[in-house]
Amino acid sequence: MTSTPHLNTPRWLLEVTAAAAPADPAAFEEQRQLLRSVAAFHPTSRTWWTYRGALDVRALTVLQRLYVAAQRLGTEVRGQVIAAPECWNGPCFTEAGELAALAAAEADRGRQLGQLPAS
Repeated sequence: MTSTPHLNTPRWLLEVTAAAAPADPAAFEEQRQLLRSVAAFHPTSRTWWTYRGALDVRALTVLQRLYVAAQRLGTEVRGQVIAAPECWNGPCFTEAGELAALAAAEADRGRQLGQLPAS
């Protein structure tokens, strides 16, 4: 379930990152050409990143390109659920959605049976 932002409602984004290709200039340029329209590049960490607040055609295009870069160039792609920053004006996942359930399940990993979550 996605929604537009509402105050006091937990909002979540899918943050997807990909490490830059190895130092080979040709491989980096190939990655740049592939990803520049779907992700931003952070030069200090040499990481491509994007936020998605809906699993729509655009999100699938972004994910597909990131995984093509991983397959072709050996980049490492990671996805994680993050709380949407207050300045986020786009669509987001809500507490009732599947992405929030996944985030809660990930937070529970490693917690022993009966142990309360640390909040």
